[in-house]
Amino acid sequence: MNTITDTAHRYWNDEWQRADGSSPWAMPEPWVVDHAQTLAPGSRILDLGAGIGRHALSLAELGHNVTALDAAEASVAAIGAAAFTKALAIETCHGPMTDLPFDAGSFDHVLAWNVIYHGDETVVRRTLAEVARVLRPGGSFMATMLSNRHLPHEQARAQGREISRNTWVFDGPGDKVHPHYFCAAPDLLALLWGFEVFTLYDRPHEKPGSWHWHLLAERLA
Repeated sequence: MNTITDTAHRYWNDEWQRADGSSPWAMPEPWVVDHAQTLAPGSRILDLGAGIGRHALSLAELGHNVTALDAAEASVAAIGAAAFTKALAIETCHGPMTDLPFDAGSFDHVLAWNVIYHGDETVVRRTLAEVARVLRPGGSFMATMLSNRHLPHEQARAQGREISRNTWVFDGPGDKVHPHYFCAAPDLLALLWGFEVFTLYDRPHEKPGSWHWHLLAERLA
């Protein structure tokens, strides 16, 4: 029997209902915006796991054609409301990252910031395959993944267990009660079979010990 592991959107749906402009999740990442400024005007961009729209809104303001997808209904509602207020044309879509409702080659760029690792390796593989399918050959892919350097930080905070290869859940509050995939560089590179990787580096985010891989890649022909 298959076990559903991409369940973290249930936690984040509640978070997105409480989030506002003061939330740290409302601030776009400089690297994301810097790369978007190198893209051709009007590029078709998919913001995968868009949250409350920090990147979707910024990329639309740069003049790109943005589609924002998230499995949390509150995310889609928040982005739709913000886009209306700012008079931005952003297409919103509610759905899972493992089964994208778009034609092959629909996008010039796919962004997946802090999203693909929410599940086990099967979820990660399916999502990366979907990203490769909807991204045109030569299109760019920017993403973050949880580093295995992050794992000791979580183990020091709460009791955890590995439920499958590289996939952990932890007791207590927060989204880590849902499965998360932690990986080393060789594991990650092996998963990126449809891409040429240009940039891959590991750094912590805002909290100490919060190591994440940051990657920029191109869809192979």
